Amino acid sequence: MATRKREPRSKFYELLQQQVHNEFTASQQYVALAVWFDNEDLPQLAKLFYRQSVEERNHALAIVQYLMDTDHHVEIPGVAEVRNEFSEAVELVELALAQEKDVTADIRTLVKTAREEDDFQGEQFLQWFLAEQVEEVSQMKTLLNVVKRAGSNLFDVETWLARESVSDGGSDMPAVAGGKL
Repeated sequence: MATRKREPRSKFYELLQQQVHNEFTASQQYVALAVWFDNEDLPQLAKLFYRQSVEERNHALAIVQYLMDTDHHVEIPGVAEVRNEFSEAVELVELALAQEKDVTADIRTLVKTAREEDDFQGEQFLQWFLAEQVEEVSQMKTLLNVVKRAGSNLFDVETWLARESVSDGGSDMPAVAGGKL
């Protein structure tokens, strides 16, 4: 059986492979947040973070699909350590906001690297992710404000989440390996 010829690895593609790791780690961290909220009988917050987990998984697999489509070797990585211990809800949302800001910085670095390497297709692929991160950071900032205003009454947050519609990552997302969940 003949082996497919693979494209050489550039810095950009090494960073994309690292981003697969980052997205899967973010997905697992969101599962941990969802489980914490679920265990505290806060189903709307749990639902939000379960959905965020699936979204991050889809982001990882969109990058995997792009790597395959561009004939690059793909390695599915393990994930970094996930935080599970929290004492109050605000800590979880602060962590989620920090995580989204980190991902935004990672995507910006990827775009800059693609541009430096004249990888126009790679840069174009990342445009959706740049726009998505604006939405993700904004959503977590708003949620953090709502949680802080609610203080110890998280049922106000639950009511707010039940009333508000939360994005599911948009329909114009790049193709996802195995299909979008």
